[in-house]
Amino acid sequence: MADREHKGLIARWLEGKERSEEYARSTLPTNRWSLFWDILKGRLGKLILINLLVLVTFAPLLAVLVLRYLSLLGNGVTGPFGAGLGIGYPVIPEITGSAELLILQIDNVYYALLIPAAFIAALGLSGGMYIIRNMLWTEGIFFANDFARGIRRNYWNVLESTLILTVLFYVTTSMSNLADLYTALGAQGQGWFIAGKIAGYVILVLAVLVCMWMLTLGVNYKQGPWALFRNAFIMTIATFPQTVFFALIALLPVILIISGVQFLIAFGIIWMLLLGFSYAMLVWMDYCQWAFDKFVNPKLGNVPIGKGLYKKDGKKDGEASTQRALEESKAMAEYRRMIVAQGKSKLVSRPIKPIDDGMEVYQLPESFSRDDLRRLKESKDAIEEDVKAYEAEHENEERYVEYNKQFEEREKALREEDEGKKKKKARPPKMLNKRK
Repeated sequence: MADREHKGLIARWLEGKERSEEYARSTLPTNRWSLFWDILKGRLGKLILINLLVLVTFAPLLAVLVLRYLSLLGNGVTGPFGAGLGIGYPVIPEITGSAELLILQIDNVYYALLIPAAFIAALGLSGGMYIIRNMLWTEGIFFANDFARGIRRNYWNVLESTLILTVLFYVTTSMSNLADLYTALGAQGQGWFIAGKIAGYVILVLAVLVCMWMLTLGVNYKQGPWALFRNAFIMTIATFPQTVFFALIALLPVILIISGVQFLIAFGIIWMLLLGFSYAMLVWMDYCQWAFDKFVNPKLGNVPIGKGLYKKDGKKDGEASTQRALEESKAMAEYRRMIVAQGKSKLVSRPIKPIDDGMEVYQLPESFSRDDLRRLKESKDAIEEDVKAYEAEHENEERYVEYNKQFEEREKALREEDEGKKKKKARPPKMLNKRK
């Protein structure tokens, strides 16, 4: 074995791994985990830029949440919640339920403003998730053009999910605050209020998961509003444990912010400002691509599986092999159909007498008579009768019988297939229509 060339530190640093002997295509991402880390390390700058654009579109929504917090804080300081403690003026004899009523009124105003803010936030989500999807598919990215293209293609699908989530969040918090108010006032049936409050938040959590699936389904596939919601609900239930796990991983910055621990809140805010949105979209989209390859794309039939990944033999993902298999199957089906359309081969379907049996056609002389023509016709008739006799003698041989049998079965199968297509028009799987 030849000795390897020993290079210095500076040479190895300048050339990088691509020029070293240890470099191989096996270092390319071959699964979704490695693809996630490859994008996170190699395209960190683009992820930060995506996060900035999404953050700009989320500014109205975040401003509403900040104003709500400041309003609660200000009313908590100036409100009469300390009346009767020591010497104070004016004296309010009864303040039971005042705090709950104040929270209900403030939340009704600010959480209602989240609904129009969702229209603007959908712009950033549709453009950012489209770019993240192209990264996961290892496609070339033109940042501004792809962001605008993502908005044009995906805005209405993304808006549907954001509106469902914000409206349901508004209804749930309103019902929860109302239940707290009635409980504080001592109304009857407090157990039902608590049960309804718990049920509302459970439905809200489930809606968050469904809406997250709606985002990725809307970016990857063409479908109507009802189909989008239905398919998202199916994927949520079918992959519930994995969905919950990866949703928690994706929403980790948000979880840190609402944790209540000051250090974690500060860390979560910094994370959200720098990389929070793009990180969440990358984690969630990466997981969803795995789920699509496992449950959806194989049923579509004409969609590459494992797009963006590499085989260990150096071939690009499952796209090439899947496409090749599809082309081969289509070519074979077309070949069989062509054979049937052309009819049976006369050289294979029946016996053919060899031409070296000594029989010849009578050759007319340069100057021929009527008798020469008669002899020519007799020679041709004799050859034709001899061929028919040979064919009748060998027609029951196995090779001819087997070929005719296979041809008839193939012809019958194709005829039944064509009749079946006419009776029932082929449809794509119920899950989805086709990929974008």
